[in-house]
Amino acid sequence: MTAPAGRFAAAVQRITATALGPYQTAVVRIGFAGVWLFFLLRELPHRHELYGPEGPWSWELGRQLISGNDAFTVLMWTDGRLWFEAVYALAVLASALLLLGWRTRAMSALFMVGVLSLQNRSIFMGDGGDNVIHLMAIYLVLTRCAQVWSLDAWRAKRRNERDRAAAPGGARPDTAGPVLWAVLGVLLVAGTFLNQTGWSVLLFLWAVWAVQGLWWTVLRYAPRGQGRVLLDALANVLHNAGLLVIMAEVCLIYATAGWYKIQGSRWQDGTALYYPLQLDYFTPWPALSDLLASHGVMVMVITYGTVIVQVAFPFTLFNRRVKNVLLVIMILEHAAISVVLGLPFFSLAMIAADAVFLPTAFLIRLGARTAGGRDRVRGRLRALSGGRARSGGRERSPAP
Repeated sequence: MTAPAGRFAAAVQRITATALGPYQTAVVRIGFAGVWLFFLLRELPHRHELYGPEGPWSWELGRQLISGNDAFTVLMWTDGRLWFEAVYALAVLASALLLLGWRTRAMSALFMVGVLSLQNRSIFMGDGGDNVIHLMAIYLVLTRCAQVWSLDAWRAKRRNERDRAAAPGGARPDTAGPVLWAVLGVLLVAGTFLNQTGWSVLLFLWAVWAVQGLWWTVLRYAPRGQGRVLLDALANVLHNAGLLVIMAEVCLIYATAGWYKIQGSRWQDGTALYYPLQLDYFTPWPALSDLLASHGVMVMVITYGTVIVQVAFPFTLFNRRVKNVLLVIMILEHAAISVVLGLPFFSLAMIAADAVFLPTAFLIRLGARTAGGRDRVRGRLRALSGGRARSGGRERSPAP
């Protein structure tokens, strides 16, 4: 075999045999599920004005718009208040369970339905961060984003330990999965009759549901057969393709943002940052905004630096060290935007998208430190509860 053919075969083997970037996809899953969950919880008192029956964009206007752009939203199935509350509650629940990594493939599909349904109901309520969440919610369905840092990974580890310890045929079958699959099937049947637009999304959900049923059947009746090997390979290819699309999407976002900024006269003369600092909407801390706006050199440096970083970032992927430096700069920039301009959810969404490029070694160390901190907190809580129990026992014991 020639050297190019050998490299090609090795690449194909890696793509089909391994789901690449397990820590990166886990961070993206946790990040976007957390951002959307916190947003829904913060806007809970205002949900009716944003996406519900009391919003300025009425249900009739929404139906007219969606009939033209063929967007998918289950909120167009009926204008009932109870239905809206159920969809909003489902979006919150799916976000929380996806964050924890429970039944991740099903929860990622429900997460996508919640995001698309709410955002497409009132498209004029969103910003750039909502657009990023919109796209990533679709891409996450394609990935195996629960390989690490999830309840699914923890459950798989325990199941493997039980299978090794159990006698042949003594392993306990999964029951929660088929029940969830059957419930979602009933909902899909109902949705097929009620849906009027966005048929591509509904067909995609049917495909995910059918593949999940096939996956469970193979795992149940032929866990070590050729069918399992084939499904694993297809899932890895789909995951790696989804990961590549996520990375390309992030690069595209920064490249287009940077090149559009270059064409603006305020970005060219270095004063673009000054103007949002004078708007009440973007000044949650007026004193801080005035302090930054009063330093012309600082405004110019940040303005030019933003353009340079955004344009250069896609090209730095070929140099790991330069990429990591620019990645830190962009994360710090988004953190500053969240505080200075009062855009926390936009900044968090972009930081979650940037996380797909974080080094694996850094993420492993971060996970180890997080686990160590969790174990220390648990140990202190156990010691504290044990001390209270011993103290209570001494108080209850009778005097000699």
